[in-house]
Amino acid sequence: METSSDYGAYVEKFLLSPPTSPPHAALPLNSLTFAVKDIFDIEGYVAGFGNPDWARTHPAATSTAPTVLALLRAGATCVGKTVMDEMAYSINGENIHYGTPRNPCAADRVPGGSSSGSAVAVGALLVDFSIGTDTGGSVRVPASYCGIFGFRPSHGIISTAGVIPMAQSFDTVGWFARDPTILSRVGRVLLQLPELVPVKPSSIIIAKDCFQLSSIPYNLVNRIVIKAVEKLYGGNVLKHEILGEYVRTNVPSLNHFLTQENKDQVYNIPSLASLSSAMRLLQRFEFKNNHAEWVSKVKPDLGPGISERVADALKTTGENIDICHSIKGELRDALTALLGDFGVLMIPTVPGPPPKLQTNPSELEIFRARAFSLLSIVGVSGFCQVNIPLKMYNNLPISISLVARHGADGFLLQLVESIYDKIKEEETAQSKE
Repeated sequence: METSSDYGAYVEKFLLSPPTSPPHAALPLNSLTFAVKDIFDIEGYVAGFGNPDWARTHPAATSTAPTVLALLRAGATCVGKTVMDEMAYSINGENIHYGTPRNPCAADRVPGGSSSGSAVAVGALLVDFSIGTDTGGSVRVPASYCGIFGFRPSHGIISTAGVIPMAQSFDTVGWFARDPTILSRVGRVLLQLPELVPVKPSSIIIAKDCFQLSSIPYNLVNRIVIKAVEKLYGGNVLKHEILGEYVRTNVPSLNHFLTQENKDQVYNIPSLASLSSAMRLLQRFEFKNNHAEWVSKVKPDLGPGISERVADALKTTGENIDICHSIKGELRDALTALLGDFGVLMIPTVPGPPPKLQTNPSELEIFRARAFSLLSIVGVSGFCQVNIPLKMYNNLPISISLVARHGADGFLLQLVESIYDKIKEEETAQSKE
């Protein structure tokens, strides 16, 4: 339950200190504190997966996840485990069992999930950084809703050992921070990178059609982010792309999912809606393979929205799964060709500010459909993506995302550090106008 000081972010608080040698001052994360989503193994504790029945039916971990160990060895101190959406199966951030962590930017809005507590702990200044997981959007969404940085790395580049699987084709370990420098320091440890050398992006491609899915005025992004980019790198680096058309042309296997429904929706981009359909089908299939036996045996008490999603997953067959894998390969090749080594794609992270708490799920359908269209670009390609918070708009947090090719995580981290200083300058200058 929430105490007045912790925003309901924690399932359990404890202290895990770094090993004593070498001397702490020399370590990259010396004196930083962090929190861990309740999906990671920590020796002596049960990873609860957001659900009391899961916690009750699973033993304490006998070892600690390698990612958590790496952070401790780098000098950081872990202060506890954070609340998450049940079985990682929601991007909302509401949990009927453990309470919904309170969004530090907007108390009447959802914090985003499934790494809700991890994002809230950072946004509410309870820790310096935190780790979560991102399968369908579970780091990117809460980062956007809580007004902080969130990084989803290239798929398969950071170990997911000691992490409860959701859907292995998409599962990644991601992290949150309030500023790009700490985001980068944590990233260098998790990605095992040397010092990052700044590289000028060859192009920054604005996906104009994706911005039409967002309720945030494009001219706001235009005035702040694009001006910052022009001042840093010159106008020649900026390009525009109708991403939906590019994906439709270059990912032929998507035709299988281009249903009439995906074509007809006025609020959507048909090829990205189809991408989302393929991603969610493969996610359901893998979730079923991972957890059907436990769900059938234990019959856990699952909250609204989650119970329906889990039931759907359990009905999934292997039909069209091979096509989903083809789409993954085709999309990765297509976006690699579009971006090259050092190109970047700019998209909205989510379709707008965080929805209000306890919004009727049917009212969120359009929003969710748009969200997954945007989130599936990186989900399916396996590329890396960073959420960059902008200033508040109508007293609500808004953000944009930058996307880079698979394996360009270090380049993307360094780019955010460079660009964010200029974004802050632009925001300050425009607030004086």
